[in-house]
Amino acid sequence: MAEYFLDIEYKDITYKEEEVNFKEFECCTFNNCNFSQCVFVAVTFIDCTFNDCTFSNAKINYVAFRTVTFNRCEIKDVNFAMCDKLIFEIAFNDCVLDFSKFYTLKIKGTSFTNCSIIAVDFMSTDLTEVVFENCDLYRSEFAKAIANKADFKTSYNYTIDPKTTKLKKAVFALEGIKGLLYKHEIIVK
Repeated sequence: MAEYFLDIEYKDITYKEEEVNFKEFECCTFNNCNFSQCVFVAVTFIDCTFNDCTFSNAKINYVAFRTVTFNRCEIKDVNFAMCDKLIFEIAFNDCVLDFSKFYTLKIKGTSFTNCSIIAVDFMSTDLTEVVFENCDLYRSEFAKAIANKADFKTSYNYTIDPKTTKLKKAVFALEGIKGLLYKHEIIVK
């Protein structure tokens, strides 16, 4: 059975490979913690907040994120695709998510605010009503994704093929429209 921790603040901790395994954290706050060495197994975070934490290269295959917020975190090259899909609710503010993967996840309504999302894999992801607010989406992949009602209007550097991505009622700014036309070699001035 998992160890249970409620309403605890953790600060300036560098976690070892298996240190958080088989634990459940609820209403906890993690400040300036480093999880990059972790290989997570059976870990649950419920209503938790991560501030200024590092997850880059962490193996989070068996993690449950249930209403979790990441603020100013570095989360490079992390594969979210194998996370527990039951009540998977996350939000990212001022984070670096470059080279991470959300392949096939359902992340409806997720908000990405002021994030670097370079070369992120959103292939076959359900992005319905996701908000990308002021995010750099350079080389991120959206093939076979469902981005209906997604909001891209303040984001930039995206290239999305409307033939392979569902975009019904998605919102784009006029200056970003070239990211939808790149495949057709149309020049917009």
